[in-house]
Amino acid sequence: MTSFSRITLLAAIACLASSAVSAADHGSEAEVQEMVKKAVALVKSVGPEKAYKAFTEHPDGAFKHKDLYVFAYDFNGECIAQGANPKMVGKNLLSIKDVDGNAFVKGMIDLVKASGKGWYGPYKFNNPATQTYELKKSYCERGAGDTMLCVGTYFEK
Repeated sequence: MTSFSRITLLAAIACLASSAVSAADHGSEAEVQEMVKKAVALVKSVGPEKAYKAFTEHPDGAFKHKDLYVFAYDFNGECIAQGANPKMVGKNLLSIKDVDGNAFVKGMIDLVKASGKGWYGPYKFNNPATQTYELKKSYCERGAGDTMLCVGTYFEK
């Protein structure tokens, strides 16, 4: 086998292995819904401020699992918790759009206002693990007052 063939084969194996690992690292729909239920329960038990801090900082790891994390918005579009990127907290993202022009934060808020809970998506979001835009869907439930708590997962490739 030539050096080029070996390198090509090793690259192909590495790609396949990373695909298998990333698929295993995706949270399931059941795990998404379970995390949202736990988030809603925490807001009720300790209050919004302490809960939002736990979602953003996840000191005990309860709200960070595989590629799953909690994010929360008020109904005006202000980010009030973000388990993957704490720098987003305090920013109004109501009009943010994905690469296809989909105002996904507004869409999630509209869904929760109308139904109280449900799945929103698909929308394209930058996956921090792959640094590429991938299809994602999120499950959201109404939180305290005019807020929503969500967890999303990427579609399997």
